[in-house]
Amino acid sequence: MEILSAYRPTRGILAPVFAAACFLTMAQPAVAASFDCERSDLAPDEKAICDNRALNDADVRMVTTFDILSGLIAMGARGEMQDQQTAWLKERQACGADVACIQSAYDRRMQQLDEAYKNISRPL
Repeated sequence: MEILSAYRPTRGILAPVFAAACFLTMAQPAVAASFDCERSDLAPDEKAICDNRALNDADVRMVTTFDILSGLIAMGARGEMQDQQTAWLKERQACGADVACIQSAYDRRMQQLDEAYKNISRPL
């Protein structure tokens, strides 16, 4: 088992994801990745994300990471990952327009997604 753990990357594992997210952010500066900022019925958390560049960027990173991980994990685990995402969205929505709370929610979710990536089974 020690040999297998040597092949697991421990740092910088999502750097390509973040690079892609940054590229997407530059290409669409006024739109968060997971919803349309032009909708008239935005929830308070969504409005805060649309109005705050750092939150918008966090949303792009999280959605891009989630989408990539969804493609990497086994089909049976995707349902659980989707359930976790739905639960997390409820947590984010509970923040209302509180920018610090929303940022903290994104930070926690990215840590969870990073852990999920680290735990993906990989062939030798």
